[in-house]
Amino acid sequence: MTHTAGGAVAAVDLGATSGRVMIGRVSAGALELEQVARFPNGPVQHNDGLHWDFTALYEHIVAGLAEALRREPSIASIGIDSWAVDYGLLRDGEMVTEPFHYRDDRTAVGVERVHDELPFADLYRRNGLQFLPFNTLYQFAADSKVAGADRALLIPDLVAYLLTGAQIAERTNASTTGLVNVRIGEWDADLLERLNISAELLPALVEPGASVGRLRGDAEERVGAPLEVIAVGSHDTASAIVAVPMTSPNAAYISCGTWGLVGVELDHPVISDAARAANFTNEGGVDGRVRFLHNVTGLWLLSEAVRTWEQEDGSSIHLPELLDAASFATTDVPTFDANDPRLAAPGDMPSRIAELLREGGQTVPKTREAFTRTIVESIAKAFADAVHTAAALTERAIDVVHVVGGGSLNRLLCQTTADRAGMPVLAGPVEATAIGNVLVQARAHGWFGPDATLETLRAAIASEFSPVRYEPRGDA
Repeated sequence: MTHTAGGAVAAVDLGATSGRVMIGRVSAGALELEQVARFPNGPVQHNDGLHWDFTALYEHIVAGLAEALRREPSIASIGIDSWAVDYGLLRDGEMVTEPFHYRDDRTAVGVERVHDELPFADLYRRNGLQFLPFNTLYQFAADSKVAGADRALLIPDLVAYLLTGAQIAERTNASTTGLVNVRIGEWDADLLERLNISAELLPALVEPGASVGRLRGDAEERVGAPLEVIAVGSHDTASAIVAVPMTSPNAAYISCGTWGLVGVELDHPVISDAARAANFTNEGGVDGRVRFLHNVTGLWLLSEAVRTWEQEDGSSIHLPELLDAASFATTDVPTFDANDPRLAAPGDMPSRIAELLREGGQTVPKTREAFTRTIVESIAKAFADAVHTAAALTERAIDVVHVVGGGSLNRLLCQTTADRAGMPVLAGPVEATAIGNVLVQARAHGWFGPDATLETLRAAIASEFSPVRYEPRGDA
């Protein structure tokens, strides 16, 4: 790595099933990550629907930051990233209720209300977002408490508010709400008016790298210092894409975890009718880049299937062993549509997948190893289809696919994706989201010099991490 200084920062990385606090140490020759706290996260059923236990999540974050500072007293700042679209409502500075979970089924009503006012084709030309029934604007339309709130903050910004008292909206995550005009990158005032959403509900937009504020009050006391909070690519995918060691201008990426975000990086949005029909989205990236991508249901399918089997057995399943066994189940592997909406909710995933296979006239695998192979092949097929669609929509000759995140450890998934895409897959880094979070903070501190670009950060990644290469097998 090449930079002029170095130091340590803390990265708060919140996922749909767990959260972490990491220390990132940046020095003249290395980038080192240390996990200091890991804690569970997931849906909680309340009387009015599915929520996040945000209060518990915040407690874990504060405890993790305190531990990070204890281990590394030189920490210079904190960056926060999380999943997109979900939000907390404030009234007179206090949270109205625990934030709703994006898998709550109330959003169907919101979709109907929004599209009655503005057909999806018109909406796409404004916000450039693929149709997902849980996008924030649909949630707002279904949420009766919005009218009584004076501020809505997306999850990372809500954490930052509790830490610092500052109310902001970081751009990469704001771009996923459906309320930002894709052409100008600002809140769409006309759209807000048409959907009867008060402009006062939404805070000012800030860029990744901006200073949000310093810890204060109870947060400062519990963590142990008035640390600065710096906005990063607060949508976890935006942070992950920062850490993709792009090896080609025609590279595609897959940020693979619960979801698989499959796409390419562009300088300008693509809002054609073909892009809308293919359900591709234009989300904000760090440094004004556009993440042109498609959401594919990722390892959620496998994790939910394993959870069901563990409940049946009353014991845990060692996933690497299951995947190794699945790699030998190669005869007549049936596949299903990984994006079928019936697979979105928690529950008995194997039964629902079996139903899809029977509907398609396919044989349901009889063993868990074969069933696992079917799940992995179906995810890989969806990934490969999305890569080829991205190539067609952008008229790019994609020649390599980078897989980052937890899915890069799944050797079977990486190999089958290479096979089905017909191009090499480069897997890693695993900790792409945390790395991207750390690098944006480090650049804000000037540790990469005064003129560091996104390419500067990626060059640092490429020199530090060697991806695992998977070549497509012609006989697969």
